[in-house]
Amino acid sequence: MSMVKEFKEFAMKGNVMDLAVGVIIGGAFGKIVDSVVGDLIMPIIAWIMGGKLDFSGMFLVLGNVPPGTAQTLDALKKAQVPVFAYGSFITILVNFVILAFIIFMMVKQMNRIKRSEPAAPPLRQQRRKTSCYCAKSAIV
Repeated sequence: MSMVKEFKEFAMKGNVMDLAVGVIIGGAFGKIVDSVVGDLIMPIIAWIMGGKLDFSGMFLVLGNVPPGTAQTLDALKKAQVPVFAYGSFITILVNFVILAFIIFMMVKQMNRIKRSEPAAPPLRQQRRKTSCYCAKSAIV
């Protein structure tokens, strides 16, 4: 079997195609979640906290700052000053928690829909019958 033919068989299997579709949809879903977090949830959290709350601007400077460098994360990184940017981590963590919650709710709803489908009729009841010629029982 030629390598091209073997690759074609592999690539056209249902599981590989399902995986490809899942990866593409997952990428698009990630962008949606980023938008939900950045544009909808974070402003509400900032409003509840009583002001502008931007996690991405939270950092600690770990080195010497050259004179004339602005105290912003972008300016410090551009000046190659070591910074501990924990705000970016908090933002990614919030995104993950929200994404995990959304996926949990989706799976929960799918399981609920599956449970509401009618159950298959039960199979014929099996009974055991013991033969008088031997001590073994058989399912009839």
